[in-house]
Amino acid sequence: SVLFAVVSVVLVCPMQERGALGFERHYHVTDPFIRRLGLEAELQGHSGCVNCLEWNEKGDLLASGSDDQHTIVWDPLHHKKLLSMHTGHTANIFSVKFLPHSGDRILITGAADSKVHVHDLTVKETVHMFGDHTNRVKRIATAPMWPNTFWSAAEDGLIRQYDLRENSKRSEVLIDLTEYCGQLVEAKCLTVNPQDNNYLAVGASGPFVRLYDIRMIHNHRKSMKQSPSAGVHTFCDRQKPLPDGAAQYYVAGHLPVKLPDYNNRLRVLVATYVTFSPDGTELLVNMGGEQVYLFDLTYKQRPYTFLLPKKCHTSGEVQNGKTSTNGVSNGIHLHSNGFRLSEGRAHVSPQVELPPYLERIKQQANEAFACQLWTQAIQLYSKAVQKAPNNAMLYGNRAAAYMKRKWDGDHYDALRDCLKAISLNPCHLKAHFRLARCLFELKYVAEALECLDDFKGKFPEQAHSSACDALDRDINAALFSKSDNAEDKKGGGPIRLRATGRKDSISEDEMVLRERSYDYKFRYCGHCNTTTDIKEANFFGSNAQYIVSGSDDGSFFIWEKETTNLVRVLQGDESIVNCLQPHPSYCFLATSGIDPVVRLWNPRPESETLNGRVVVDMEGASQANQRRMNADPLEVMLLNMGYRITGLTSGGAGGSDDEDSSEGQVQCRPS
Repeated sequence: SVLFAVVSVVLVCPMQERGALGFERHYHVTDPFIRRLGLEAELQGHSGCVNCLEWNEKGDLLASGSDDQHTIVWDPLHHKKLLSMHTGHTANIFSVKFLPHSGDRILITGAADSKVHVHDLTVKETVHMFGDHTNRVKRIATAPMWPNTFWSAAEDGLIRQYDLRENSKRSEVLIDLTEYCGQLVEAKCLTVNPQDNNYLAVGASGPFVRLYDIRMIHNHRKSMKQSPSAGVHTFCDRQKPLPDGAAQYYVAGHLPVKLPDYNNRLRVLVATYVTFSPDGTELLVNMGGEQVYLFDLTYKQRPYTFLLPKKCHTSGEVQNGKTSTNGVSNGIHLHSNGFRLSEGRAHVSPQVELPPYLERIKQQANEAFACQLWTQAIQLYSKAVQKAPNNAMLYGNRAAAYMKRKWDGDHYDALRDCLKAISLNPCHLKAHFRLARCLFELKYVAEALECLDDFKGKFPEQAHSSACDALDRDINAALFSKSDNAEDKKGGGPIRLRATGRKDSISEDEMVLRERSYDYKFRYCGHCNTTTDIKEANFFGSNAQYIVSGSDDGSFFIWEKETTNLVRVLQGDESIVNCLQPHPSYCFLATSGIDPVVRLWNPRPESETLNGRVVVDMEGASQANQRRMNADPLEVMLLNMGYRITGLTSGGAGGSDDEDSSEGQVQCRPS
């Protein structure tokens, strides 16, 4: 196999070690390896839940931390326990990190006792104890460029920085989220960009993820101290603890609008894990209470807003992604900051016919759609979109499948696809209508009405179709509903981004940062993250080809990064998988959760035909997790206790009633 070939290359010629390492890291995670991934070993030694895992840089050591307040250092390649020590903590350990450039001698731990401890593994002693936090410490972060420095995130809302060169046993506050978000905010996770250690990402309460420039913050603090008025503290000073430009916010575009609904259902949104891609250009977030999101830090885009073209062909010329004649139109064009009308007159190019193999994939997707296999249809359309990213028909068809499935976030992904289809073909009939329906489902009722009116004007033969009439009735009922008067959901204004309580009231600076948030690039669905707030998601592979995440159902999920398609589900724990840490060089994965063991996974030999850990029905597992995420908290508790809740249906959860039942072919059927 390729795995043995990689190992043999490394062993054959030490003089070629550098080239072999490059080859190894480039090919260490491949599709065949993912398909053969299975359980290699279980490392036993802890007596409580294993809440954190950490590889050293070389990948020959693995550290774990547990509820038993012990940390263990393993030789994972030989399945041996090398060292076990009590950390001095008096509560559950949530984070463990090797200090860079310490020869794997210094280990840092953070725990629920609000303490951060530094340990010297060579003498099995705790050499520093920091007690500056006032609530549970959830994550530690380190950076190669800062060998004596590390950071902590805790539920007191503070990000603290430590410098072991200082004689003082204290830390300094780098970021105080309570100055922006009120006293109830909790910091849950943080990570440093591996390619530029000046950038720190922080996850906390709520749907927003924050990216900070550490260097700007330090320079700002120095200038404040050197200022002649440094000793004078004013209200304005307290409101500006960070310099302009030192923070960027990221959020899935539909979540601020959904937040009131989630709060009413006691469904908490909180970022439980953040991590950068190996090249530092992408940020991955496991959003508790929702899905896994990937943000592109290079080609940023604002949350998608509604803006239609002013001119269009007649409906007979261009519809549903197909062009019968060339023409001229003002269309929507995608820029880094969303959709905007193009100025002047732009040519609409005819849709290029799909090559035969993609046409077959599209037909397979259409057949899956006809059989109401929504997820299968979405995955097939996504596979085709990756190969033909400028085909409007594929985006329009995938939008229809999203709208039918109705999982959390599906209507927003459908809206994105509709806008993309319209940008490629401004007169895509079905995309226009589906856009109006998506806006309505996302509670942008006034925009939905404007969109529907525009649709009727562009396609008058559809103006009195059953689909238009049904949507028109829904929109007008919503507009005149008393319940809708209590909450203004129109547009991207501050109302939908502002907290409502007194203790969680947010500052004007926070309002501005939220309004400037950037949207996600990809979304990964199937897992469930509602029970624990330490659940991880990681890139897998040196080129970040895959995404892995733990889940409340005891499984871990593997997706293709670029297509977002789910490709593998494995049972990793009897209860919940929280931690997944890929090996830095091999196709080797360490996982842990509620069970008091660490599990190691790698590609199994082809001779092993049975793998009892494989979840064959990935679609069934994903649907069950959607139901779990949308269940009443009491029902979830009963489910965890083994009771069956008959009120949970087997259909797609998290959406509204079937809005397509009375609608005509304008929406329901793919092109």
